Amino acid sequence: MSMIHVNTTVNGDEVDFVCDPRETLLDVLRDRLSLTGAKEGCGTGDCGACSVTVDDRLVCSCLMLGAEAEGKSIATIEGMATTEALDPLQVKFIEYAALQCGICTPGILIATRALLAKNPDPTEEEVRYWLAGNLCRCTGYDKIIRAVLDTAKDLRADAGEAR
Repeated sequence: MSMIHVNTTVNGDEVDFVCDPRETLLDVLRDRLSLTGAKEGCGTGDCGACSVTVDDRLVCSCLMLGAEAEGKSIATIEGMATTEALDPLQVKFIEYAALQCGICTPGILIATRALLAKNPDPTEEEVRYWLAGNLCRCTGYDKIIRAVLDTAKDLRADAGEAR
């Protein structure tokens, strides 16, 4: 089978790769680009462990073909923190102990970042609804929800101070 050459942007960097037309974006990220933060939990889009954003849209990378990334902008967990500091959401997850084994954590962080970009003042119900596609078998969801709501509050306060 012939391979496909893809030009895309991942975490702000221009990237080129060659992939099999049947290869998922998750496999491309992990196996070709060595970005192993997104995890394969189910392979059917039910668990959210492989969540990334593509052109600011939350997607399960196990359900998207790598070839479909042509010309798109992809954000993964590896692009969330800087070399200087963790993202405020990551800090709150640590503070609230909203993670354990780490399989679901990257997907939940990416999904939450997408939520807060669209809605900086979500209610608890909205957070629970938004994260319904992300399964966690270790922590339970209360710590995650509290960390998200507290992060949202802090980000709104910081935005208010910046005005």
